[in-house]
Amino acid sequence: MSALTFTLKRKPDQRVDMSPLVCQKLAEMQSAEIAALTLQNGKRKIRVDELFDITGSDAQNIVIKSGFDKLDFIGKELDGGRITVEGDAGAYLGLGMKSGEIEVSGDVGIYAACEMKKGNLSINGNAGDFLGAALPGNKMGMKGGTILVKGNVGERAGDHMRRGNILIEGNAGDYCGSRMTAGTIAVMGQTGKHLGFAMRRGTLLLWNQPQASARFNDCGAHTLAFLPILFASFKKLNSAFANNSAAFSRVQRYAGDMSEMGRGEILVKIS
Repeated sequence: MSALTFTLKRKPDQRVDMSPLVCQKLAEMQSAEIAALTLQNGKRKIRVDELFDITGSDAQNIVIKSGFDKLDFIGKELDGGRITVEGDAGAYLGLGMKSGEIEVSGDVGIYAACEMKKGNLSINGNAGDFLGAALPGNKMGMKGGTILVKGNVGERAGDHMRRGNILIEGNAGDYCGSRMTAGTIAVMGQTGKHLGFAMRRGTLLLWNQPQASARFNDCGAHTLAFLPILFASFKKLNSAFANNSAAFSRVQRYAGDMSEMGRGEILVKIS
């Protein structure tokens, strides 16, 4: 079977809620039923076939072509299967994702993979603010899985993060790892201000020296045996993280945030 493919006919002026178009919801539906589904588009509802040309039948392999930044909630609560977005995606990509894979060839909006539970999400462009974070008012962000971003990310990446991996090949904005309680965020590029603000536990793994913060204590240089194991787990990824040249085990360790539990850590590569 060929992938179930949605090709955008036109770019609507208002934002579109794409949450009905996930693998588990479409698995038992016929093409005519899928075409008749409605999507929230601003204040009105529109049929799927009013906005997309639909081809293919494999609902476990969904492709969205000509994606752009007003297509919100793609892959919401995805529970198995794969979604590929050719182009950009809007806000709340992979919200509450339970399992499966999502790949976006372009950029994504705010709150991508927020409150994600399991699965793999790959973004070949840039990501907006609150990547892998908690929804406003909630205190539990990403709980598992792996996020890979090949570009840059905005502010508050991993806010309230509880578990899982966020791998960023580019730069991260201010407050990266804020209020995180567990998990790993790795940043190959530069990081902004207030790194690890109010973090309680967890690891921030950096290739470049961050801006100094009085909230973290310098614990000196260390050779950490778990880092080669961690990098070995990245070998399966199509990413710079899989390259042998990216791996290291010698780091400068900083413990904090000391205004909280102080059990978090920032590990900075020693050249």
